[in-house]
Amino acid sequence: MTDLSGRMTELFGRIRDNNLWRQRDCVNLIPSENTPSPLVKICEICDPAGRYAEHKMMKGRDVYFYHGTDFIRRIEQEAVEAVQEYFGCSEAELRTISGQMANEVVFKAVTKFVNRTSPEGTFRKLRSVMNNDLGKGGHLSSQPFGALFNFVDINPETGKENCINFPVLKDNPYRIDIPAMLELVRQTRPELVVFGKSMFIYPEPVREFAAEVETWEDRPVIMYDMAHVLGIHGAFQAPLEDGADIITGSTHKTFFGPQRGVVVSNMSKGTRYRKLWLDVKSRAFPGSTSNHHLATLLGMLVATMEMNSFRDEYQQKVLSNARAFAGHLADNGLSVEGDPSDGYTFTHQVLVRVAEHGEGSKVADRLQESNIIVNYQALPDDETFLFSSGIRTGVSEMTRFGMNEEDFGPLAELMARVIIKGENVTTYLFWVFFFSSVRLRNCKFQI
Repeated sequence: MTDLSGRMTELFGRIRDNNLWRQRDCVNLIPSENTPSPLVKICEICDPAGRYAEHKMMKGRDVYFYHGTDFIRRIEQEAVEAVQEYFGCSEAELRTISGQMANEVVFKAVTKFVNRTSPEGTFRKLRSVMNNDLGKGGHLSSQPFGALFNFVDINPETGKENCINFPVLKDNPYRIDIPAMLELVRQTRPELVVFGKSMFIYPEPVREFAAEVETWEDRPVIMYDMAHVLGIHGAFQAPLEDGADIITGSTHKTFFGPQRGVVVSNMSKGTRYRKLWLDVKSRAFPGSTSNHHLATLLGMLVATMEMNSFRDEYQQKVLSNARAFAGHLADNGLSVEGDPSDGYTFTHQVLVRVAEHGEGSKVADRLQESNIIVNYQALPDDETFLFSSGIRTGVSEMTRFGMNEEDFGPLAELMARVIIKGENVTTYLFWVFFFSSVRLRNCKFQI
C-alpha cells in the first residue's frame, strides 16, 4: 500500500504539472485541438460514465436494451435536437465516438446501400471513390489505409484501391481545379465522393459538383468530412445547402466539445437516399459501437448548447483571428501558404513554410521549447511526412481563451524569432500574454 501511495503521488504530480503546462503556460496552436468549458468537463465525470444505453429501431420503435436509462435517453434526444438546430438538418446520428468512426460508419453504410441491387448471395465493394489526396491535405480517414480500408475495389491496372484524387490548381494546390474535377467525375463515375481535409484553408466546390451530377441516375453519394471545420459550419461553408448528402465530423477541434463524432443529413426530405440513412444508423449501432460513451454524450449536449448560443460571435472571431495571424506572420518575414489576396485562409488554419529555417518537425520542437505548440506538416510539394516543409497552426483554442486580432501580432513576432533566429522566447511569452493580458485563459463562449 505504501508503494502504491508513493506511485500515485508521483503520477498525480506529473498529471498536475502537465495540466498546468498545457493549460496555463502554453500557447496551443494545434488546429485539431480545443479545450472544452468546465461545464463540459464536469459532465465527463458524471454518473453516465461507464453506463450502457444500447438502443435500436425495431418495428418503428426505438428499443433500449438496458434499464436505468431514462435520464440518458432524454439527454440523447436533446443532444440530437441541439445538433439538428446547429446544422439545420433533419437527421443526426451521435453514437459514433470519433470523427474517424463517423467516416467509417458512412463508408460501411454506402457500401451496403450500393449492394441493394446486387444478385442474391453476392456483396461487392465500391467501384471507385473520389477524395482528396493525402499529400494535398486529405484526411487519413478517407484514405484506403484509413477508414476506407477494404471498402474500395482494386484497380487491375494499378493494383491499388480505385481512389481518384481531386485535381488541384497548379498555382494554388490548396484549391481544387473545378473544371478538371468535373471532367474527371464524368470520366470515372465514382459511387462516393468525399470532400473535406485536414490541411484546410479553402472551401470545397460542393455546389459545382452537386450541380454536375444532379440528373445522373447513378449519381454518387456526396459526403463532406467537416472534422476540422465543424465549429465554423455556416460561417465557412454549409455543405448540405450546397448539395452534399451527408456531413461527418469530430466534435473537439473548432467545435469546442468532448471527443466524439457526428453524422448528419437531410435524407428524410427526399426518397433517393432514405434507406441509406437507415444503413447509417444500423452501422452506428450495432455495427460500430456498443457503449457509446454516455458521459461525453452528456458533454456534447452542453457543448452544442454553448455553440448554438455563441456561434456567431465565436465563428467570426475565429475567422478574423486566423487572417490577422496569417498577416502578422507574413509581416514578420515568414512564408505563409495560400493566396495573400484571399487573406491566406478561409478557415481557422494558417500554414507556414519553414524549410529554409529547418525541417518542419525540428522547427516544431524549437517552438515547443518556447511553449508554443504547433504540429509539423508535409506541404503539397513534399515527398513524405518524414521530411516536412511546413507547420500547421490553428487559432480556435486561443480564440476561446480570449485572444483577439491584436494579440496575434506579438505572438507572430515571437514565433519569427524562434523560427528565423533560433531564439528561446519562453520568458517573453510569459510577459506578453500571461502577465499583461487579463483576457487570456478565461475560456470564452461558455454558458
